[in-house]
Amino acid sequence: MSIFSKIMGLFGKKTEGETKVGGMEDFMTLIRVYYQSVMASNIGVTNINFLPDLAAFKRSLKIPTQNNKLGIAEKTRCKKMLTDIYGLQNSFFTEIDNSIKKNCRNVNEIQSYLFKFQGFSNDLMMVIGNLMQWKFRMPSSMKKTLRSLTEKTVHDIMTKTDFKDDGVFKTCQSVRKYQRSLGYSESWITDYVFNIVLLAKKEPKPKDKD
Repeated sequence: MSIFSKIMGLFGKKTEGETKVGGMEDFMTLIRVYYQSVMASNIGVTNINFLPDLAAFKRSLKIPTQNNKLGIAEKTRCKKMLTDIYGLQNSFFTEIDNSIKKNCRNVNEIQSYLFKFQGFSNDLMMVIGNLMQWKFRMPSSMKKTLRSLTEKTVHDIMTKTDFKDDGVFKTCQSVRKYQRSLGYSESWITDYVFNIVLLAKKEPKPKDKD
């Protein structure tokens, strides 16, 4: 479960320490930026400081505001980076857009949505870590096999009812409840989990401290 430590608190503060370009920290930061860009452009957020990851992204890359509306240009740039670096398909972003459109109709609903997605992500990765276990030791070169195993595990989480561990089943039920509310498909969930699994496998193990 330690490989998923950085996923807990998806929309919280970044963890301290060094990061690698294209690593899991970068992936999660870009995911946060994309969510916040969609929210800003959809709802018409004008106070950029309300969305700290978006603000940092915009300032660091010096992205000019498009059509006097925050979020449009930032969303385009962030989507291109996620596509170029991690190979995410257009359908991945379309599902995020639709989920936010359905659940975030005003500024007051932003925090509620972010907390809901964080709960979904935390429960999802918790049960993934429990069910896949030894599969994480597979070499990254067996990418297609790991992808297939991830897809099967996600399908089990969303449909299976005969888990031996009651705790696992309860967490699966929680994930399903979040999934129905947020509107993400099994395909989207598989893409999300698979990228995190791959990146987590590449993360250097933390050195013991005195």
